Amino acid sequence: MSNTQRKYSVLMFPWLAQGHACPFLELAKKLAKRSNFHICFCSTPSILNSIKQSDKFSLSIQLIELHLPSLPELPPQYHTTKGFPPHLMPTLEEAFDMASPSFFNILKNPSPDLLIYDLIQPWAPALASSLNIPAVYFLVSSAATSAFMFHGIKKNSSGDANDDDEEILQCFERSCNIVLIKSFRELEGKYIDYLSDLIKKKVVPVDPLVQDPVEEDDHEKGVMEIIQWLDKKERSSTVFVSFGSEYFLSKEEMEDIALGLELSGVNFIWVVRFPCGAKSKVDEELLKSFLERTKERAMVIEGWAPQMKILGHPSIGGFGSHCGWSSVMESMKLGVPIIGMPMHLDQPLNARLVEDVGIGLEVRRNKCGRIQREEMARVIKEVVMEKDGGKMKRKTREMGEAIKEKGEEEIEWVADELIHLCG
Repeated sequence: MSNTQRKYSVLMFPWLAQGHACPFLELAKKLAKRSNFHICFCSTPSILNSIKQSDKFSLSIQLIELHLPSLPELPPQYHTTKGFPPHLMPTLEEAFDMASPSFFNILKNPSPDLLIYDLIQPWAPALASSLNIPAVYFLVSSAATSAFMFHGIKKNSSGDANDDDEEILQCFERSCNIVLIKSFRELEGKYIDYLSDLIKKKVVPVDPLVQDPVEEDDHEKGVMEIIQWLDKKERSSTVFVSFGSEYFLSKEEMEDIALGLELSGVNFIWVVRFPCGAKSKVDEELLKSFLERTKERAMVIEGWAPQMKILGHPSIGGFGSHCGWSSVMESMKLGVPIIGMPMHLDQPLNARLVEDVGIGLEVRRNKCGRIQREEMARVIKEVVMEKDGGKMKRKTREMGEAIKEKGEEEIEWVADELIHLCG
């Protein structure tokens, strides 16, 4: 199928968010397994250090450091959005753009055959083009969200488009012939075709790119305690609740979610996170009486938790999620229906897609935008305990099987498309 006469060098260049770096890394690993490709992965030391510490397969991928300019308000540990103070985001984006000359030097040496780039960095394919290096845009969001976003921007482009919108359009326009997307046809076929019609380029699904649970370290602090706690629960009786590594709940949101979980009467594991440097602690933010009342059926974890291991455990019957695209994909691959509680960005559209496809339900908010504890409890019970929940579980398992069956086949198509561009 693929030409094995030559080895092609591909440079992967994601944005500095974990939700972007992880899919880029998973695609890099899949391509690196093929004899046709030598893969380089470029990011900041903060991102690369986390890869070196946690990923067993990074040795087959060449890691290249990109150093951002030194800014007083942006120390090196903030050169990633993980645990990042939200108010500094414009500063991080500015520093990233200021690093374009350094990236240009990286493009000149090792001089790859192809660049795969990410959102909000249209300067990357422009620099590659100046060196006659083809570049391909890799979308790590859903096709539905991407089509909605592109349609909206083009509709308003006759007026005064802002700089962010212009950058998004340039990312699509500067991609050579195709655009890669983290999705698969069984889930988003009609949206993939619609997006292709909108951008006038072939949209190539690459697979959900979900890391296998076995790649996580069983000996990581607290992992065995979590698994042993889950082992004591009945099958499909427990909800896992997590809002990703880059969204931090307000005290009000935390209280609403806590009381919704309590009212549901269902077992739960809840991961609570705070920004780097924050003094808040779980027992300070959550009502101590809540922790006491739910201690027999609850585990509340501060910081990190092995999400894939938890979702893959037989006792998990639902995933209370912000509906980040990677979390949706992980839940599907492991056959766990979703209790959608979207917070911002693409998450509301992802939640509607989840409900439309039949793999979960969204918790509707009140007119003030707050999560209502009664509504949250109702949705949890419907997903975990009631007849309709069984239908959602079956549908989610079907999607999971489709992911497993199609994964390697889709990567072969992707490899052929990339080789054609390199050739």
